[in-house]
Amino acid sequence: MSRLPQLYAWLALLTSAFPNLSTAQVRGLAWFSFGMVLAQSCSVTAVALHLADLLGQKCDTVKRRLREWYCEAAAKAGRHRRQLDVRPCFSPLLRWILRDWTTRQVALALDATTLGRRFTTLDISVLYRGCAVPVAWKILPATGKHPWKGEWKGLLKEFRQALPAGWTVIVLTDRGLYAKWLFRAIHRLGWHPLMRVNASGTFRPAYEKRRRPLRSFVPEVGTHWQGRGQAFQEAPKQLRCTLLARWDKGYADPWLVLTDLPPEAAEVCWYGLRAWVEQGFKRLKSGGWDWQKTHMTDPERAERLWLVLAVGTWWCLLVGGEAESAAPVETIPALPAAQLAERGDRSEPDRAAPQGEPPRVRVVSVFVRGRTVIVNALIRDGRLRLGRALPEPWPTVAPAARTRAAPAT
Repeated sequence: MSRLPQLYAWLALLTSAFPNLSTAQVRGLAWFSFGMVLAQSCSVTAVALHLADLLGQKCDTVKRRLREWYCEAAAKAGRHRRQLDVRPCFSPLLRWILRDWTTRQVALALDATTLGRRFTTLDISVLYRGCAVPVAWKILPATGKHPWKGEWKGLLKEFRQALPAGWTVIVLTDRGLYAKWLFRAIHRLGWHPLMRVNASGTFRPAYEKRRRPLRSFVPEVGTHWQGRGQAFQEAPKQLRCTLLARWDKGYADPWLVLTDLPPEAAEVCWYGLRAWVEQGFKRLKSGGWDWQKTHMTDPERAERLWLVLAVGTWWCLLVGGEAESAAPVETIPALPAAQLAERGDRSEPDRAAPQGEPPRVRVVSVFVRGRTVIVNALIRDGRLRLGRALPEPWPTVAPAARTRAAPAT
């Protein structure tokens, strides 16, 4: 380790962030995540090739140690074999991410992503500067049909003591994940669900006696409405909540979002942050760590590897966000609506812009910027860049609609 003081500094940081891990476990996490950033891949072979030369060790030796880090105890050599339990790492991971957060509000997203016909991952991510970093996940075989209720509740329970009082936490979900029990599970944590629902339901405003179709609150493009009331008609599904409704130009359907926040304290445009989780999945796969190329078939091994992916992703976002914030937003030209539509999904999600100004587009993602800065700093002057968390303000306008569908996750 003395041959590479930068790796030793990275190990010290992760030791502080994950006090629940043993010395061997946190060392494996530090090696794997450090080498992954250098290799720009989560491939064990690629990571081992980079680390072996840096550490002056044989590639096969390093590769074996990396594999043992995510393997079950029975597949490891030695007498004192330990199997990593990834779930106790979720709460420390979230605390590390929010340790130097410059505000007391954070947006999370619940979503699911698949890896071909092999895995389905249920994921809770922190949304940050156009991207997302996983903080809790459950990986299941993709071939088996499952209701997911127990898994989602189990993931949420990991965060009962994760945040101090006084924080505002919003949790965003798309239409496919809406459920009354999930709404209440999020609410019981002291967090605030913002859950998009289909337009087929009904809503009765608090000041009216009759129910109305959800779509009637935004009958045409350019309309919006928000207020308290009761959603849905059937007794088991009825929910007292706030409806946030908005239909912007360029969108095929309106946004119909249910939350527990009072109407005056919520903005439907916050739901636009949910698109960032799709960028997070992109960085885990072909746009970052090449997770889609893995040969793993064991979901539990994959869950352990995801801890490496999460740590490496957050490192890149920390450094990239700091580098991006150093460039004043005024120096990045705002793109007109016609050019935004032409670019489609080839650009990153909109950057925060001063209120009243057109949205600005990230030509280079925070993730790519951060990974580039880390590697260049190591090559140029042997310095380890760690970065700091600099979240952007939540949006006050809905993001511009894209003409092309988002890539599959």
